[in-house]
Amino acid sequence: MKKTWIVFGGIALLALVAGCDSSTQKQNGTLLSENETLKQQLADRNSALEQADREKQAALARATAAESQKTAAEPTNADTGAFAGIEGVTATAQGADIHVSIEGDVLFDSGKDSVRTNAKKSLDKIVAILKDNYAGKRIDVAGFTDVDPIKYSAFKDNYYLGFGRAYSVREYLISKGMDSKMISLSSFGPDAPLDTKAKSRRVEIVVVSE
Repeated sequence: MKKTWIVFGGIALLALVAGCDSSTQKQNGTLLSENETLKQQLADRNSALEQADREKQAALARATAAESQKTAAEPTNADTGAFAGIEGVTATAQGADIHVSIEGDVLFDSGKDSVRTNAKKSLDKIVAILKDNYAGKRIDVAGFTDVDPIKYSAFKDNYYLGFGRAYSVREYLISKGMDSKMISLSSFGPDAPLDTKAKSRRVEIVVVSE
């Protein structure tokens, strides 16, 4: 009778150990599941933040475009003649601000944000004019793209491409001695297209009247 009890006791001990192993596995499985859930929630939050930022940029672009249309017809004393004759450059006065638009196809290779060697000649002329005629003025460098979605590029969308190109132009201006504290940076991506795709791909250097 005593031996039988010992056998049953051994069986009970094995069952208890097996139960502990099963419980541990369940806990590990639960932790893994919770970890995956948290990862997905984080990814969803980041995606939502990116979408919100894009919507904000789009709203800003629409507001800027509307303001530009309003001020373009207003009389101005801003002189854009100094920029005439520079390759790939068109300068317009919008209110008291001067918008120096540089063709993206002159500045960059397709889908890239590195300033082409030949384009530096145009940028050098712009820098000289900015230093001589607009010293101390605040400058905004803005990147624009066409509306076609990006397919073959290191950039995941046009907003990033526009920002990268504006950043490269800003860095070039700074390398030529312009004050980094006076140069802001923005990207409108595809939100402010012009009448052709080629014209839409551009970087604008805006001399801001204060």
